[in-house]
Amino acid sequence: MGMTDVLIVGAGPTGLVLACDLARRGVAVRIVDRSPAPPRTSRAKGPNPRSLEILDDLGVAEEVLAAGSAPLPMLKYRDRRPVAEADPWADSAPSPSPDARYDRGWLIAQWRLEGILRDRLAGYGVRVEPGREVVGLAQGRGEGADGGHVDVTYADGPAGRARYVVGCDGAHSSVRKLLGIMFEGTTAEDQVMVCGDVDLAEGVLDRTRWHQWFDEDGAVMLCPIPGTRTGWWFQAGPERDGRGRPLAPTAEGFRRLLAHHTALPGRDLTRAELLSTYRVNVRMADRFRAGRVLLAGDAAHVHAIAGGLGMNTGIQDAFNLGWKLGLVLAGHADAELLDTYEEERLPVAARTLDLASERLRATLEAIRRPGGGLEAAITPDTTGLGVGYRWSSLAAGGRAPEAGTPGPHAGDRAPDAPCADAATGVETRLHRVFAGPRTTVLGFGPASAAALRETADAYGGDGGVRVCRVYAAHEDRAGAEPGAVVDDAGHAAAAYGTGASGDPGAGTVVVVRPDHHVGVLAPADDARSVREYLHRLHGAGRSAERSPGMVDAVR
Repeated sequence: MGMTDVLIVGAGPTGLVLACDLARRGVAVRIVDRSPAPPRTSRAKGPNPRSLEILDDLGVAEEVLAAGSAPLPMLKYRDRRPVAEADPWADSAPSPSPDARYDRGWLIAQWRLEGILRDRLAGYGVRVEPGREVVGLAQGRGEGADGGHVDVTYADGPAGRARYVVGCDGAHSSVRKLLGIMFEGTTAEDQVMVCGDVDLAEGVLDRTRWHQWFDEDGAVMLCPIPGTRTGWWFQAGPERDGRGRPLAPTAEGFRRLLAHHTALPGRDLTRAELLSTYRVNVRMADRFRAGRVLLAGDAAHVHAIAGGLGMNTGIQDAFNLGWKLGLVLAGHADAELLDTYEEERLPVAARTLDLASERLRATLEAIRRPGGGLEAAITPDTTGLGVGYRWSSLAAGGRAPEAGTPGPHAGDRAPDAPCADAATGVETRLHRVFAGPRTTVLGFGPASAAALRETADAYGGDGGVRVCRVYAAHEDRAGAEPGAVVDDAGHAAAAYGTGASGDPGAGTVVVVRPDHHVGVLAPADDARSVREYLHRLHGAGRSAERSPGMVDAVR
């Protein structure tokens, strides 16, 4: 049987983001899905700001923005009459802030987002293999230091073999069950919602609003689906039988709910499909890795729907895991690097479970009052921009900023900032500098030049590390290296706290991981922290051939 580097099981957003990230690294990847065709289900409404940054790094953000729409103001009703309107984004700046290009999530049908990611993946020569259900996994050892593998059995067709398997196959994950990993938590049988995609007669509702009817005996929510003329996401409290048990969703049931809660006749709902029942599940796997098999997305954790965190947490799992698998498979990093995936993402998943449940409680409380609605689910925590890994063993290098000083700590998301190419003057951003499958070393101040030069000598070219000198507006940049940028307005220096010492000659070096998190933030004379960190991720580099003393120093 042929060997592939990574087999991804499940072709939802989590699996597709991981596949795209691995494929662009040159990893031999396969992605299979048990469904015979791409599913068209009514699920997540779109990426949050942190996921948009990830999609930008993968080169698909502009297409996602074009295919979707900005989040809409919410029009709330009681007893069929409008009583209040809320726009959770009204107070946001009209343009992106310096440290974050995306200040709000984006509305796009999940099936449309998946289509964009499948097209991107196809550009790397990889296509989803439909109708491939995994029914067996057996981990084995082969010859050589990296000879381990996983034998994979499918319900139909020949078996396969992969060096690593990642289960991205949802809450009912076959991969998780085959590993015997517990999925502990609760299912709230009394917290039920029916969902579907519907068509409404043209012109009966304003498509610039998300309409929300909350009554004492139930609710209906209708949000226009971007890219359609008459399509809407329909969510509602279910109809119930005489014993109070929820009824399964049907088109006729949706029409009755529409007529009961809104001023629209049921006949205005002309089509209903992709019908499903949603129950509040709050569950998490007790571990995210078993040898050469890992879990991501809903296979590892499921949350309450409030805040739209489920799909987004999965996308962010994938972005954390992809670069680590890539470095291990390339032979640069030890396999122990994969332990940091669970070390970092399991606490994030646990916090996300609590956050989503907290937002659900706040929303259920809000809708009891006339005028309350789903805006209660939206807080700065739901943007994903504040998620970091200060506790991680990958955040151990350099020195933490003193209390009260600006700038990120090791483990934090690396801030964005507008700047300009030093050679051409073309506007760019630090996150564009970070984009792609590499680690980035930023140098602020003249004193950083030596550390950047040493890094470029050891790891430049195909070594997996790029260096970028960030010039202040007043600095002489004659002879600037390609890729250097100018911090014209001082936003980069402010974001990274590099001017906090007050010494204009002081230098700072920042190592930014491929997933946009700070690995090391250190004074320019602390080259040892930079060397040790890069050695852990990328091996000794080319300097091993020329300078054994340097290699010894970082061991």
